[in-house]
Amino acid sequence: MSPGEMTQPTPAPVWIAGPTGSGRTGRLVQHFRAWVEAQFRQRRQPILPQAPGVLVLAANEETRRRLGDRLAASVRGRYPIVAKTPLGFCADEVELFWPLLFQRLHLRAQFPLRLHPETEQELAARLWHSHWQPDEIPNPASEARLVRSTLDLMQLAGASGTDLADIPTLLSEGLAGASGETARLPAAALQDDRQLWSRMSERLQAWRLWCLERGLLTYGSIYELYGRELLGDPTYRDRLQDRYRAIFADDLDDYPAIARNLFDILLDSGATGAFTFNPNGCVRLGLGADPDELLELRDRCAIETLELPVPTGEQLPPNALATNVVRLALDPFYTEPLPPSLRSLQTISRAALLRQTAEAIARAVDSQAVRPSDIAIIAPGLDDIARYTLIEILDGRQIPVKPLNEQRPLASSPLVRALLTMLCLVYPGSGRATERDAVAEMLVMLSRTEADAAIDPVRAGLLADHCFVPNPELPCLLAAEDAFPRWDRLGRRASHAYDRIRTWIDRTRATEDARPIPNAIAVLESAIQAFYGGGSSLPHARLAALRELMETAQHFWDVDRRLRLHDPSPQSPRAAIAQFVQLVRKGTISANPYPERALGTAEAVTLATIFQYRSSRRHHRWQFWLDVSSPLWLKGGAADLFGAPLFQRNWSGRALTAGDRLAADEARLERLLHDLLGRATERVYLCHSDLAASGAEQTGPLLTLMHAAEPLREANAAPSSL
Repeated sequence: MSPGEMTQPTPAPVWIAGPTGSGRTGRLVQHFRAWVEAQFRQRRQPILPQAPGVLVLAANEETRRRLGDRLAASVRGRYPIVAKTPLGFCADEVELFWPLLFQRLHLRAQFPLRLHPETEQELAARLWHSHWQPDEIPNPASEARLVRSTLDLMQLAGASGTDLADIPTLLSEGLAGASGETARLPAAALQDDRQLWSRMSERLQAWRLWCLERGLLTYGSIYELYGRELLGDPTYRDRLQDRYRAIFADDLDDYPAIARNLFDILLDSGATGAFTFNPNGCVRLGLGADPDELLELRDRCAIETLELPVPTGEQLPPNALATNVVRLALDPFYTEPLPPSLRSLQTISRAALLRQTAEAIARAVDSQAVRPSDIAIIAPGLDDIARYTLIEILDGRQIPVKPLNEQRPLASSPLVRALLTMLCLVYPGSGRATERDAVAEMLVMLSRTEADAAIDPVRAGLLADHCFVPNPELPCLLAAEDAFPRWDRLGRRASHAYDRIRTWIDRTRATEDARPIPNAIAVLESAIQAFYGGGSSLPHARLAALRELMETAQHFWDVDRRLRLHDPSPQSPRAAIAQFVQLVRKGTISANPYPERALGTAEAVTLATIFQYRSSRRHHRWQFWLDVSSPLWLKGGAADLFGAPLFQRNWSGRALTAGDRLAADEARLERLLHDLLGRATERVYLCHSDLAASGAEQTGPLLTLMHAAEPLREANAAPSSL
């Protein structure tokens, strides 16, 4: 850089604030493009050295991809864009500067390995099991809740920069009499809560040391290592300031508190950039975000305040009505009626509500009033019945539905269950977990082609009854002609498919006995190639499940291999295989059934929970708010982490009360309503049933909205009635 360039003043960073729909991200893109153009003008050359030189952050993975694409398009690909989430940035930095960390913390030199949350829970439960008091873990479910809540404390402490040793003091001062916060812990564990807080802190400190000695990283330790160790190291701070000359961060209202420390360091070194903040966002408040702490960053910036565009036309869009809607929901004395852009759909039973909601959408799409991609169904929680009913009815009307970021246990996929059963037949030691019905399902799934299954469920049941030999150590399949007197009833096609499956299992078992491999990854890959054609011809949902299974298996044995280096008496490889099968079968591990960017789902109705929808930052012409009178709307559709309010840097230090919780819930509901209405450009339908799925009467906080909205006509009304 020339001396002339060094003396040029650095423009002040820009703080862009505005409600949902005001164009904050677009304005951020404009500032980025202007910064890049200024860099080109200063250097007078088509390619900039030391690229990227700019830190680009977004709140979550989905918005990160979209922001990166928009920024790259804005400069026509002339400048490299690497956008990251706050957690992703911290994790990459911890791995990049791991040598500095193991020198600073006197650790063994080994490459770090990230733990999935499910693996973290399993390992921590195993490590802590003998250290809890018997009355603290009266049953496995209580133990799982206690372990999860304890690990959540570590994540909150890391995100806020709190020392683990300070956790007992925080909990003692903040949860005195706060039954709402402690309700998620086992009741017996709270008889001596001060001792419990101390044990939780001790367990976390032991867990932190145990992970560091083995080079294992969790979400909590990543935040802690970055915020307390790297940002506190002069060598790292110098490298950080040399690498980044500008920061462009979108949706700061969803960032952890340690991001404020990062931004202050960069701004102190002369960096510039732009930040956006949505006062009606704060989606991850209670899950590690600290919007009030990040809000203080605006004092260092030039402030731009954006407003919603002035509505045109006779009918006001929902976002222009947000203030009246919020007042009607929260003020019992406010009685203004809602305009036609907000309508209600009311039934007695929830089953009727699901059916009428789907029929209303189908009529609107059939009449071409709206496209499927312009519709979103949003609910505080989506149970399997609601998801299945809506998808089944709309699919039957040729209207595709796309669940947003849907997560189900891997074991919910029959393809995955078939592969797990196959593993039990190949490796000794899993016979007790192999049942007749599972073997029958395996035969059906492993014989499936693109058209149908060579072995139908009836024939599979007959084969499982006659040819499956249960054994605690090593179950097996017998040849049909030897074990089934009327094997000719199977037919040539089913007999050939069964022989192929049995032969493959026997051959693979013999190979493993002769040359054992300490993991099942190769066997799973071979089975997918042999029976599923490598997955190339499978639908997106099934292919995603297989991909997630392989990623999970690879992670499981990466961790197992690391633990063997430190455990003087590790479990046997076959015991590890049995444990893997057990973890997947009991639903410990979840997967996304759809690839991130599946083809053919653009013209689809979006189905999402409130949290999923708000996190995705999407907009739709029409929104259908399902179960609008459910009390879950007050919680924003997502439960916050145990003790989360205590780790906000603006916490007053006094004990939380029921009034504090109610005020926080009402503030969340107000933000939620503003945010959702800001993402609907034409209409919002409030869908209510008098009775919930459990049969209880629904009297949630939004019931007044439903009564004030213009009702939708009956299901047999003409499409124009929408």
